[in-house]
Amino acid sequence: MVLEKSQDRENQKLKSQDKENQKLKSQDKETEEEEEKCSECGSTEIHTDYARGETICAVCGLVLSSGNIDHGPEWRAFTSEERDKRSRVGSPSTFTVHDKGLSTMIDWHDKDCYGKKLTPKRRAQIYRLRKWQIRTRVHSSIDRNLAFAMSELDRLSSQLGIPRGVKETAAVLYRRAIERKLIRGRSIEAMIAAAVYAACRERKVPRTLDEIARHSRVNRKELGRCYRLILRELEIIIPMASPVDFIPRFGTELILSGRTQRKAAEIVTLARDKGITAGKDPTGLAAAAIYISAILEGERRTQREIAEVAHVTEVTVRNRYKELVKELNLRIEV
Repeated sequence: MVLEKSQDRENQKLKSQDKENQKLKSQDKETEEEEEKCSECGSTEIHTDYARGETICAVCGLVLSSGNIDHGPEWRAFTSEERDKRSRVGSPSTFTVHDKGLSTMIDWHDKDCYGKKLTPKRRAQIYRLRKWQIRTRVHSSIDRNLAFAMSELDRLSSQLGIPRGVKETAAVLYRRAIERKLIRGRSIEAMIAAAVYAACRERKVPRTLDEIARHSRVNRKELGRCYRLILRELEIIIPMASPVDFIPRFGTELILSGRTQRKAAEIVTLARDKGITAGKDPTGLAAAAIYISAILEGERRTQREIAEVAHVTEVTVRNRYKELVKELNLRIEV
């Protein structure tokens, strides 16, 4: 009986607390509605002027409040470079650094905040702090793995000219592979190269397997094996590589106009609608379409030049060129 009475009391307390919370919520909603409405005309179109620090009704022009607090910086900047120089905060967190860019670095200049040199006693103390900070920054095997992998990612992405977004995607894929314990027993360089290739395919930034294998320290066979492992274990759905994605890059390297590149994309689209592109190498099709469009637009490029840019043979360019001309009924004046 005593237990039942105590439970009833607790239930009554909980019910009363719920009623009080509901009342408070309803009062907060009413106050918010009152604040959002204009006291003069009842309009809800309220405009905030951050330069003057005023809240104004957009209908009748009544100043509802003035002297608002500006939560932005106290300095002004008119260019992005000036904004970066005057900003006093650190860089945003990124997956391309092993600790996501959130660690602290102790400088080697041995100077205080006023630019004065430290005393010998203080310099020895800072030296010991710096040494232990470096040791604790990379303490686990996963951190050491990530530190080496992210430096390899920086080198590979700089040589391939990969955008920052693709680099972030590759770092995320590699971190997921570490969580699944796919790195153990395999080369870090091969796995990071496979992650870069998967990120390029996922973000539709054209980079061939041969290009990545040439800039990395692994062969094409090992790179393809690690790439298939990442796709299978991480369950990533990669879209098919389209020849249209390669045309802007090849056209820029060949110094072709936008009109010629657009014409090449139209040729590839027509070939895809007729089913000619099935089972063909996208780089070879893009090279042949560029060769045809360059002739049609009066910006001729030799087959050798296009083959060197697309990293295919001249025979491939000729074969794809003959197929496109025949199937699309194109008139080419040689």
